[in-house]
Order: sequence, then C-alpha cells, then structure tokens
Amino acid sequence: MRIMETKFWTLAAAALLTAGLVALLILHPWAGPAERDPSYAPLEPPEPAQKTENRQGTEMAPEPSNPAPEFPAGLDWLNTDRPISLADLRGKVVLLDFWTYCCINCMHVLEDLARLEEKYRNELAVIGVHSAKFTGEKDSQNIRQAILRYNISHPVVNDADMRIWRSYNVHAWPTLVLIDPAGGIAAVQSGEGIYERFDRMIADLVGRFDAQGKLDRRSLGTVLEQESVGDSLLSFPGKVLADEASGRLFIADSNHNRIVVVSLDDMTVQQIIGSGRPGLNDGAASSATFRNPQGMALDGGTLYVCDTDNHGIRAIDLANREVRTVAGLDPQAAWGAGGGKATETPLNSPWDLELIDGVLYIAMAGSHQLWRLDLKGSTIAPYAGSGREGRVDGPLAVSALAQPSGLTTDGQKLYFADSEVSCIRSADLDLGGKVMTLVGGDLFDFGDVDGVGDRARLQHPLGVVYDNGVLYVADTYNNKIKRLIVDERRIEAFAGSGQAGLVDGEDAMAVAFDEPAGLSVAAGKIYVADTNNQVIRVVDITTRAVSTLKINNARALVDSGFDGAIGSFAGEQVYLPEQTIRPGASVMKVEVDLPAGLKLTPDAPSSVTVLSADEAVLQVDAGEAKLFELGQEAPITAMVGSTTLTVDVSIFYCSEGRESLCYFRQLRLFVPVTVKAGAEQDRILLRPSPAVAAGL
Repeated sequence: MRIMETKFWTLAAAALLTAGLVALLILHPWAGPAERDPSYAPLEPPEPAQKTENRQGTEMAPEPSNPAPEFPAGLDWLNTDRPISLADLRGKVVLLDFWTYCCINCMHVLEDLARLEEKYRNELAVIGVHSAKFTGEKDSQNIRQAILRYNISHPVVNDADMRIWRSYNVHAWPTLVLIDPAGGIAAVQSGEGIYERFDRMIADLVGRFDAQGKLDRRSLGTVLEQESVGDSLLSFPGKVLADEASGRLFIADSNHNRIVVVSLDDMTVQQIIGSGRPGLNDGAASSATFRNPQGMALDGGTLYVCDTDNHGIRAIDLANREVRTVAGLDPQAAWGAGGGKATETPLNSPWDLELIDGVLYIAMAGSHQLWRLDLKGSTIAPYAGSGREGRVDGPLAVSALAQPSGLTTDGQKLYFADSEVSCIRSADLDLGGKVMTLVGGDLFDFGDVDGVGDRARLQHPLGVVYDNGVLYVADTYNNKIKRLIVDERRIEAFAGSGQAGLVDGEDAMAVAFDEPAGLSVAAGKIYVADTNNQVIRVVDITTRAVSTLKINNARALVDSGFDGAIGSFAGEQVYLPEQTIRPGASVMKVEVDLPAGLKLTPDAPSSVTVLSADEAVLQVDAGEAKLFELGQEAPITAMVGSTTLTVDVSIFYCSEGRESLCYFRQLRLFVPVTVKAGAEQDRILLRPSPAVAAGL
C-alpha cells in the first residue's frame, strides 16, 4: 500500500504558520490528506460511524442508511452527452471523485481510479466532481482541456459554485465518496493512495448486492470529449528547452510521451525520442517509452528529462540515441522519503530540472520540495522544503513549498515557480542558505495583479526562465507571460491579453495564450510551451511580437509512428464499395472532402500510400514507397482479376483563420477492385469523408 503525503490547509493553520512554529509543525505532523478550501469551516462527514486517520488519508464510513444527496440540476457535464443523476445510477456502485485539476494529489488519484474502472467496468460508475480551487479552473472549457490532458474516461460535472461539495460536507481535495447500489453513502476518504481500500470495499458491495439481484451491469453509454477533437501534431506540450549553442529546441511532447528535437535554424525535426506508447522502457530512442515527460536539462550530448508520471529522471544520449534511467524507482515515493543511491530511491512527480556544475536540481512537485541529484556520485536527496505544503520562507530544510513546477538559475540562486501558492521564489545554492519569496500570495491568495513583492498576484504559474537580470514567468492560469525584475522584486505583464486563445501579433497585450506552462530563452527569443493550444509560441524579447512556431517538416511528427508496433494502425478504418475498372494503363486518385471551415495545410502536404494485395492484377507505379500526395494522380497498371487495395491516407488540416494550429487524421481505406474487359470505368477515384474534428 502506498502511503502518501497529501494536501491539507486551513485558514487557522495559515494564521499559525509563523517562524516560531515551524519547528513545532515539523516535530508534530498535523497535515491531513488533502488541501482544504479555507472559505469554509471544517465540516464533519455525515454521521460517521468511525474515523481512522493516517498519512495516506482520512477514511470515514457513514451509516448505510444515510442517502447520498442528488446532483443539482443545471450544472455543466463533460465526457458525457447528457446530465447524469444518481437516480440514473441506481443499481451501480458509484464513486465520486472531488478534485481540482491543478492539484498534484488529484492527478495521482486518477491512476487508481482508472485501475478501478477497468477492474469493475460493468459494476462501477466513477463521477468526477470538479470543485475548483483557482478561478481559471471554474471554466468548463478549461476543465475539458484537463480531461483530455489527463486522459479521463469517466463523466465529470463542473461544480463551479461548490454546490455538490457543500451537500456532501467535503472540505479537502481529493475526496472520494463511495455510494452503494441502493444510493446510500458507504465510505468517504480524503487523500491519495486509495486503490487497495476502495478495491476491497467495491468488491464487497458488488458481492452483497449481486447476491440480492440488485446490481445493474448495463453500460452508461457516455460520449467522451476525446471523440470530438482532432489529433494534433503536438499533444499538450509541457516544457521546452532552447539551446543556442547547438541550435536545437527540445520539446516535451507530453501527451505523446516523447521528446521532439527541432533545429532552431530551419525549424525541421531532427530527432524523435520515444515510441509514443506510455511506459518505462530504456534502450533505443525509437522504442524507449516515457509517461508524460516534462522539464529538461542539457549537459553536452546528454539530455536529462523529468519522466513525471514514471516518477523518474531519464538520460538521453543524443548521439547514440539511447535512453537510460538515472534516478527513480517504481512505485511513487512515500511522503517523507529521503535520499540515497539515485536508481534505488523512489521519487514523486519530478516536474522540472536545472543543471549547475554537475548537479541536477529537481522541482519535485509531488513532495513539495526541490531535490539534488549528484550526477558524478549518482546520489540523490531533498535539497529544499520540509515536505509540508505551504509558503514558509527560511532555512532550506524547514521551508515549506507548494508543488514547485518550474526551475531556473542565474548561477547564484535557484528560482522556481511554486505553483500552488502562486509565487515565484528563490533558493540559495549554499547548503546553509534560505528560501525566499520574490512575489506572490499564498495557497488561497492568488489573482492577476502587477506589483512588488507580496502585493503582486499570480495564478498557478508553472514556468520560469532567467535572462539578464529578469525572470520571465508563465503565469499559467492567467494566460500571460510576465516579466519579473529580480533586484526590485517587481513583476508586470509582458505578453498576453489574459483571454484564453491562440492569437499572434505585434501588440503584446492583444495576443492570446492558453495555459502556457514552459519557457526557455535563446538568441533574444522566449520559446513558450503553450500547452492547451498544443503548439510552441515564440516571443521576441525586444519587440514583444508573438508568433507560432511552424515545424517545416511536420510529416516527420506523424511518420515516426506513435505506436511503433509492426502492422499496427491507430487511425480510422474505412471499408469502401467495390470498384470495377477495365484493364490497361490507368490512374488512381484520392480526394478528401473536409467539413466547412477546415482546409488542407499546404505546409505539410497530405499523402497517400497504396498496397495492392495482388500486384499481378493491379500495380501502383508510385515508386518503391508507393507514396504520392493527396489529390495527385498515380499511374496504375491493371490486369484481369480481383484484388484489394489498402490505402493509407495522412491528412494534415487546419481551421480557416487558424493556420498555425495544424491537426492530422490517418485513414486506412480498404477497396475491393475487380478488373475485367468491357468495364465502363477506366480509373480508380476514392473520395472518403473522414470523421475529422478540430479545436480543443
């Protein structure tokens, strides 16, 4: 059983967290399993029969007769084509997940939920109740993006005003509420590390209600958000690293589970590292696997990567195209874990890296700390932060951090984006040094206010980069890039209107980003991982003009293959009617009808590859690769007989007016062909209408 530290906070505790009580908090752990919402007094669970506390969470088992409150009407529902009521779910075991998408503990719970959903796919209905912490998280479109980014496959309701939260007396993220098939609350637990407990309880409920004939195993029949979006060339890129010396841009293509290396000279793809399948496999770059890679650091010919969901640090030999694990040990580290030999020490959601004199500093988001990896000695240990979540400045070991997610340096100090307290903070490189807050608020004190020191407000910043006395900050939930003058502790908007969107231009205050998360500087430009737009943006530091990076050989991002298995195909398969043609020399052509508002992307020509099951009957004269452009006529030679064509079509398309955001769709067409004398048709024309979608 995993024993995890999880988030917990109250206004009363915030008032007590003074320098004089720091030691007391360390010696007498009080932190509960989740982050509390301080706008409400702590509430007791409904009529608890018992209450057991540990570092993993707080488990409460109310009386079975206590009915679960029904969901209010009029709320936004996602990952489903209709609102859902508890009455609809009668006969199923129901598990409510109260979450907020910024929260690292909530992210950790999703993996356990997916395991439970798979094991009890016919008996269990998981409902995500998104009760937002940050203002930006209340927007249904932003929640939809999080659903896509986290690959959530259950329905989610937007509890923006916390109506469901209040009705269930919830006071912490994450909180799980188990409801039996008769509609009674069976158990409540706050915190992560929930799989074993809920597995036992669900199995018990399934057995009891199945014996009574009261279990409903019918499918919910929901429609996932993923079904209505296009496949983008990059998928929620989380971080970027621009290296001026080597002329390369490294992109953490996070949801494609790979690293993309692009030339800064001609913006072409040089390498792709990772097969695209989620996993933890070392070896050749083409077959190695990652899970949600994030921050990177370059040391000569070695690229170090935060393999966030694998809770590890990976090293990529760029010349030999080999991947190895240099730190981390499955499973995720327990709360309070210490250091040791790097490959024998479990980690907890490493999110960003900074390399200084042979030492790799790590923003360890899951444990609310900075860690230190000695590359020469292969040892790793906590560097700053006690592990308690909060904003407490002071000596490195007793300071409190809150989900640090971005890291940079000026060579004298580390600077980090401490996302859950919405602050930019510094840590001395001297082991006897301190943590200090430059700008920002606290766990529940955030906003969008330019200013100096504690008067400034940010909203969940995830990225920071140092350049010539200035820190550029990805103020993620405010959709802005900000500039922090370090010596003055003064921060101000640098680019972005604050509205979510994808708008380029020369007016820095009119451009739009959508939850930018990663920053890097090279040759007078800021490269931005514009995560929810699924693109890389470029900000000219001098003119402040913003553009979207265009990858000139975009086909390389698709041709590399996301699956890697021989003969595999992840696109749409279409079976077309038989075509009958007469023998002789002829042509075949593939045309695609796109819905209104979409067009083919000229900078990434769509292509067709054809394979004939019997080339003695029909041979495509398109070179050894049998590859030609979409819309081009390819010569064929037909002889009497029958065969089947397998036609793979790669379509690159974009929305009218948003040409910088490119999507792709892969089709595999199966076409029976009969060649006989006297047939009226002398050519093969294929016009599929693919189920394409654009926009996120």
